[in-house]
Order: sequence, then structure tokens, then C-alpha cells
Amino acid sequence: MTLPTRTFTVTRADLVRYAEASGDHNPIHQDQAVAEAVGLPGVIAHGMYTMALAARAVTTWFPGAEVVSLGCKFTHPVVVPAEGGVDVEVAGEVKDAADGLTTVALTVTSGGQKVLGMPRAVVREAADRA
Repeated sequence: MTLPTRTFTVTRADLVRYAEASGDHNPIHQDQAVAEAVGLPGVIAHGMYTMALAARAVTTWFPGAEVVSLGCKFTHPVVVPAEGGVDVEVAGEVKDAADGLTTVALTVTSGGQKVLGMPRAVVREAADRA
């Protein structure tokens, strides 16, 4: 079963808020000159923030469900422009549903580029919790 794609717009203000909440104040997530000095194409979103957007999509597809596991590899940065934002799209497909657990294969892209490798979530629906 294919799940509807969710699109999230990421702005630099989001990165500032995430840095405050997470304690990750690495300047590559806020300072263009620093990001470019270390070889990045610009300010990039925190990998864990990008992963959190994938989790947000999962919780909208399965409201009230428990996210049992969520995993991925960080494969490509999400470059966030100084003005406006950049879209991160999260698509999902149910791969397995057995024993009260649903496994969802995710595809997470930005600008047509996959930004998370092998993202996968496992959820337990509220009615299935013991």
C-alpha cells in the first residue's frame, strides 16, 4: 500500500529552533561561510532534523500508533537557502503488516535527490498495544 507523500518546507529559522532544542549548535547548520569553508554547498539541515520529518510523516499516516523503530543512513545533505526554504518530501510504502507491527519503507528526497538511505519505520497501532 502506497501512502500519500508528505512535504515539509525547511527554513533557516527551523534550523535555529532545532539547534536550540537539540543542543546541536554546529555552525554548518547556520553559517553560510563556515559551511562553505568545510566544503559544503551551503548551510545544511541537521540530519536528525531530516529524520524527524520522516518520523512526523509516519505519525500522520498512523495517528496514535507507537513508532517502535525508525532508522536510516544520512546520504545527502539538505541545503537550506538563506531566503525562503527547501522542501523535503517523504513518501512511504507499507511493506509488511504482521503480529501487530507494520513496516514502512520510506523515500525521503529534497530537490529530487534522496537524502536518507534505507529509511524504514516500524509502527504498532494503538489497538495492538498490550
